[in-house]
Formats: sequence, structure tokens, C-alpha cells
Amino acid sequence: MNNETGKWIIGIGAIIIVVGIIVYFFSDKLHWIGRLPGDIRIEKENFRFYFPIVTMILFSLLGTLILWLIRKFF
Repeated sequence: MNNETGKWIIGIGAIIIVVGIIVYFFSDKLHWIGRLPGDIRIEKENFRFYFPIVTMILFSLLGTLILWLIRKFF
């Protein structure tokens, strides 16, 4: 490993900490995550199936935008 790898690991860790703090303090405001129109939810008496496809697409687009901005400016 080299210094660049260490910097990337520290950066990713800092991002995880920030996301954790946001979820911890604002979880009551983020109840819409995973309940967007288009998310598949099947609930029966003894069975639950949940597939948040629209939420995953939204997070993927957001992550792609963030990575594109980072690469463009750094």
C-alpha cells in the first residue's frame, strides 16, 4: 500500500461517519427513504417481500453525480 491508498481509506471512513451522523440525528425526517413510489412491497400474513428499486436508482444517480463532481474538480 502507498500513501494514496491510505488517503482514500480515510476519506471513505469520513464519508461513512458523516452519513452515520446524518442518519442518527435526522432519522425521523428521513422516513421517506425506501418508501418511494415504485418501490416493490408485498406484505401477506406470513410473508414480506421488499425491493426498493426506485430508492436504489435514486441513490445510484446521486452517487454517480457526486463521484463525477469529485473527478471534475480534483
